[in-house]
Amino acid sequence: MSTLVFLLEEESAKNMLVPVVKELVPEDMPVQYITFSGKQDLERQLVKKIRFWRDPGSRFIILRDKDSGDCGVIKQRLLALAQKSGKRDACLVRIACHELESFFLGDLAAVAQGLELPAVAKKQAQKPYRTPDTIANAAEELKKLTFNKYSKLAGSRAISPHLKLDGSNRSHSFGVLLEAIRRQVALIQQANTVPEG
Repeated sequence: MSTLVFLLEEESAKNMLVPVVKELVPEDMPVQYITFSGKQDLERQLVKKIRFWRDPGSRFIILRDKDSGDCGVIKQRLLALAQKSGKRDACLVRIACHELESFFLGDLAAVAQGLELPAVAKKQAQKPYRTPDTIANAAEELKKLTFNKYSKLAGSRAISPHLKLDGSNRSHSFGVLLEAIRRQVALIQQANTVPEG
C-alpha cells in the first residue's frame, strides 16, 4: 500500500498530527512524518524529498504556519515547489493560520483536558477564541491562557489526543487540514483497489 507522507516545518506539528492521523487513517496504511528545522529548511529541502521518494503511489501533505506571511503567497510558493518535484498532483498544501496553536485555541475543551486546566474550556465562547485563525500570536495567547503551562512540544503532545475531529473545532484551517487528510487517504485507497476481473 502507498504511503501518506507529511512534510512538516517542526516537531510540534508531528506531535499534533500523530493522534489525529491514528483516528483518520486506516491501520494498514503506512504513514511517514518528515520534520524540518523551520520553514526555510522545509522549503529548501521540499523538492528533493518529494522527487526522490521511492514509492511512486505515495501522497503528500505539506503543512506549515502562516505566521505573519500572506496565506495565498505561501501556498503558491509551496505548490510551485511541489510542481518542481514532478509530483504536484500527489501534493496538497495546508497552512495553519496563523500558527499550529490556532488549532488548539479552536478546541479549548481539548486544551483543558490535555493540560488539566478545566476552567480554560469555558472561554471558548469569548470573542478571540470563536475565530482563533485571526489571532496573530496564537502560541503566546495559548501560553497566557494556560498560565505558561503550554509549551510547543509537550503541549502539542498532551492536547492533540483530545482534539475533536467532528467539525466542531473553531479553527477553519484545522478543518481544512482534516479534509486534506481524508482526501489523500481516499485517493490512496482508490489507487490500491484492484478491480476484480
